[in-house]
Amino acid sequence: MIKEYIDNQVFGNKDFTISPLVRGEYENCSFINCEFFNADLSEISFIDCLFDTCNLSMAKMINSALRGVKFKGCKMLGLNFGKCNQFGLTASFDNCNLNHSSFFRTKFKKTSFKSDKLQEVDFTECDLSGSAFEYCDLTHAIFERSILEKTDFRTAINYSINPETNRIKKAKFSTSGIAGLLDKYDIEIEQ
Repeated sequence: MIKEYIDNQVFGNKDFTISPLVRGEYENCSFINCEFFNADLSEISFIDCLFDTCNLSMAKMINSALRGVKFKGCKMLGLNFGKCNQFGLTASFDNCNLNHSSFFRTKFKKTSFKSDKLQEVDFTECDLSGSAFEYCDLTHAIFERSILEKTDFRTAINYSINPETNRIKKAKFSTSGIAGLLDKYDIEIEQ
């Protein structure tokens, strides 16, 4: 089956729940204010693409390729990045709502998360080495057997990370965030 190759296209204000995105490879494309709620994006490759102010909530991404993809101001509730093609998986997230999403067993090294909502996100067994969570809300996010080496949490809030079950060597934390490393001990810390 021959797949489409789409390069340097701008898709603005499109509703891909009504008219599905053509299966293929999208390179250097921009999707602006597009609707992908519950859309099937399986087997589609996105290379150096931008998603700006899109709703990708509950989209199916079985074997989807994300390479150098930027998500800006997107609603991305309940996405399962663990189902994506793991080869070359790279993305950045800026001011996105990723609540209830899963990064289970993914390798998202050196990923930039900026001002994102990451509440109840599953980072179990995820490799986030060298990533940064700038001004992100990690309320009830799950970090279990995760690789967080050299990861920057200095401006992140509401995280709970067990240093005994996660690799945190050379990770960066602020003094005010130390409580998030001690949650498992159920102790009270006063300022």
